[in-house]
Amino acid sequence: MKGASGITGLKRLSGGASQETWAFDATTDGESIPLILRRAPGGTRPPSETAVGLSTEAKLIELAGRAGVPVPTVRYVLQQEDGIGDGFIMNRIAGETIARKILRDDEFADARPKLARQCGEILAKLHSISRDTLPPLRVSPAESEIAQYRNILKAHGHPHPVFELALKWLTDNAPPATTAHTLVHGDFRNGNLMIGPDGVRAVLDWEIAHIGDPMEDLGWICVNSWRFGNIDQPVGGFGTREDMFAGYEAAGGAKVDPERVKYWEVLGTMKWGIMCTIMVTAFKTGADRSVERAAIGRRSSETEIDLLRLLAPRQ
Repeated sequence: MKGASGITGLKRLSGGASQETWAFDATTDGESIPLILRRAPGGTRPPSETAVGLSTEAKLIELAGRAGVPVPTVRYVLQQEDGIGDGFIMNRIAGETIARKILRDDEFADARPKLARQCGEILAKLHSISRDTLPPLRVSPAESEIAQYRNILKAHGHPHPVFELALKWLTDNAPPATTAHTLVHGDFRNGNLMIGPDGVRAVLDWEIAHIGDPMEDLGWICVNSWRFGNIDQPVGGFGTREDMFAGYEAAGGAKVDPERVKYWEVLGTMKWGIMCTIMVTAFKTGADRSVERAAIGRRSSETEIDLLRLLAPRQ
């Protein structure tokens, strides 16, 4: 980074399941600058069908910042000659990402009532980014998502009747082919937002961004798994859909279709449930024998209950 003479306080952070995250301070003549290095595991990562490369992620963060989305400023994208692999350096933002603290600690009491509307406003700005300015991204409408997760479920080889029911419902109720597509963050939820006492300070983890239905982002943050026990607050466990929708439309987003948002909440719930079965497979095969993989794998049953509540609600 220009002007830096060294670093201090290098420390790997625990967050980030698929990428390495390192905190450090860059020393300059006049000040110490708090920074984050986001790096591929071990410096390199095999190509992925769903995850964008880290240089692409850095580009998306820069574009989002220009559109008014709160994001860390990207300071430097690693080059081959740097010899430490793929990644980028960005400003370190003060705040909290641990959802349970955000939902329960007194420090965030004033922020919580504002968060749902702020999320709507942020998503409206994110979805306004011109597709002409974007780097190459995969296009993933509902049909593509359904096909992908149907194949994963089939490969898993264990019967899940509720997931099969959800797949049928999703196929029968897919949004029309004429649905306008925009940039979609893909993992916009409580846990990937840096929160301070004043509200949302930064949107993080852009690695599964793609082109798709903008209602996908509004539905994903409402998935019950991302409410962390506060099931009566559908938006991230901290707010209402109505507040988020109002913020979205007031900030220039298209008129929200609540039924389409529900569709993506169903798809997101099923998606997370099937992703949990992948964790089971990783644990059983020995690919990853961590307690975390086994514990997350058990959560697929929670999503099945959530799907039944969504598809066959009790009157």
